[in-house]
Amino acid sequence: MDKIAIANAAPRLLAWYDANRRHLPWRSAPGAAPDAYHVWLSEIMLQQTTVAAVIPYFEYFIRRWPDINALAAAPLDDVLHGWQGLGYYARARNLHKCARLVAADFAGRFPADEDALRRLPGIGAYTAAAMAAIAFGFSAAPVDANIERVVARLFGVGARLPKAKPRIKALAASLVPKERAGDHAQALMDLGSSICTSGRPDCAACPLAQGCRARRAGNAELYPKKAPKKPRPTRHGWVFWALDSKGRVAIQRRPEEGLLGGMMEFPSTPWQEEPIETSAAIKAAPAAGDWRQLPGLVRHSFTHFHLELRVLLGVLDGRGIKRTWCPPTRLGEYALPTVMKKVARHVDREGSKR
Repeated sequence: MDKIAIANAAPRLLAWYDANRRHLPWRSAPGAAPDAYHVWLSEIMLQQTTVAAVIPYFEYFIRRWPDINALAAAPLDDVLHGWQGLGYYARARNLHKCARLVAADFAGRFPADEDALRRLPGIGAYTAAAMAAIAFGFSAAPVDANIERVVARLFGVGARLPKAKPRIKALAASLVPKERAGDHAQALMDLGSSICTSGRPDCAACPLAQGCRARRAGNAELYPKKAPKKPRPTRHGWVFWALDSKGRVAIQRRPEEGLLGGMMEFPSTPWQEEPIETSAAIKAAPAAGDWRQLPGLVRHSFTHFHLELRVLLGVLDGRGIKRTWCPPTRLGEYALPTVMKKVARHVDREGSKR
């Protein structure tokens, strides 16, 4: 992309955006002041998640907690419960921490400074830049996957990801106009999601096609160049469906830090690379009892590994087990991650079989 094309890029892109912008519940109307709380909440939710999946969660959060002070006052369990299904639960814990810090230390207003934003829980370089540009109008250059793809194609960035990220970030910054930086960032996001897509980009409809090096070379779909993906390993474990004499199942809270931190779960063995023998799993049970293995497996995939769980069912007297006892019909009141919901469905399906 030459200097003339760079100079013309922002006006062309903004004109296209004015005619084609997506209408999303967190976006302010044209000419209206953005709501920093809406921008922040949507950006946290959109990490590793699609727009279509986020919309109902965003609308639910705004109805229940209409501003950051309301969210800060909410119990963490309520926030985690509302987050169920979005995954990456560390985001929800940091969301709550950030809300409390902003409410307590900044009188409920986000600092209008990119560096200050980065010091808040759960706000990294991308989110800070997105908020600085969209919420406060500063000439910041957020780079998400869509923008990364657009910029890599425009400039024909040949290096592979993630090595190419600093170069793409610098090139994205070179495109930011002095005015309407927030609209410019959102325009790049919309362009990447609708026209400059990962599969078959519609170069004929692109407002930036004139200066795009990848389009000129006829190989836009090859950008950005990525390093080969490493295969995800499979881990194995056992889950204990422990019932008391009243038919209640034992649940417990996971540690605050780490995978699924702060969520509720059924007691289980560690998740490890090697399968665990049934006899070893029974020895690791939360209490002695007549444990019965249920047929089948519960399978779930996380970002970095696949998980296979087997289930042991046992009826215990409840003594000596320091857990929360919950009727299975009321499990929906607790913040259970998707993998534990799969366990509950598996037990409901297989537990009555003999």
